[in-house]
Amino acid sequence: MSKVTVHGIYDDDEQLKNGAIKIVGMGLHVKEVFSPFPVHGIDPIIGVKRTLLPITSFIYGCTGALLATWMMWYMMISDWPTEIGGKPNFTYLVNWPAFIPITFESTVLCAAHGMAITFFIRSWLMPGVTPKNPDLRTTDNKFLMLLEVNQDDLGRVQSALKETGASEVNVQ
Repeated sequence: MSKVTVHGIYDDDEQLKNGAIKIVGMGLHVKEVFSPFPVHGIDPIIGVKRTLLPITSFIYGCTGALLATWMMWYMMISDWPTEIGGKPNFTYLVNWPAFIPITFESTVLCAAHGMAITFFIRSWLMPGVTPKNPDLRTTDNKFLMLLEVNQDDLGRVQSALKETGASEVNVQ
């Protein structure tokens, strides 16, 4: 049996969720959903598992904290120890309360930039790479449900998508 790609395009996120519930209830697999903003609650409906992104964010944050700690130790203790405000800089442990804001800011900076870069790589939104988005209207105001179905199920899927409020059903 040959597979065909079906795009159900919706105007509203609630219609998209209701359509996904009906399609999954029919025993079909939703391959991907494209939307202009995150649709909360769609992941469990279409069967997307939790990712390891929080762990990567934690690793990026720890990297930032370690880099900031090393940088402050090197600059303030090892390379150029300077007495500031009557505080001698002969050890990092004596001065660690003064370094907390720098450590926090570096942690947030590295976690945020690391996650932004990870997002662009995972979403194929890099310069010179063709995006995997099948309809560019999903970056503005449309919601797209992408299905790969057998040729035999095509009519049933098209009618189900129309019943759930899809404004367009495209077959490729």
